[in-house]
Amino acid sequence: MARDAPQIDTYGDGGFRLSTGRHQGSLLILKDEAMPWPVRSMAELAPEHFAQIIAAGRGEVEFVLLGAGAVNALPPRPVREALQRAGIGLEFMDTPSACRTYNILTAEGRKLAAALIAV
Repeated sequence: MARDAPQIDTYGDGGFRLSTGRHQGSLLILKDEAMPWPVRSMAELAPEHFAQIIAAGRGEVEFVLLGAGAVNALPPRPVREALQRAGIGLEFMDTPSACRTYNILTAEGRKLAAALIAV
């Protein structure tokens, strides 16, 4: 399935360079649209940071690929529970791994959201 999902070319220096341009700070990619995401660390992560993803629903998003920053960490329980209640899966890993995984999965046509904490 052909998609127009932005590809992540590079990451680091506090942002991302996508096929659609440079984004400073953390990034949310939802329905193939990249937008700023106001999360700087896993410690501040809360369910409301996923409100747009939950609103899009399971029909638009199979799962969230969460880039946890420089080091992988378990997301807070309230975040995991909110996504589970919405029927949306959660995969989490360090941001560099999440960027590589995102590119592979979008090339395969998977319907996912990427929530990436800048490194």
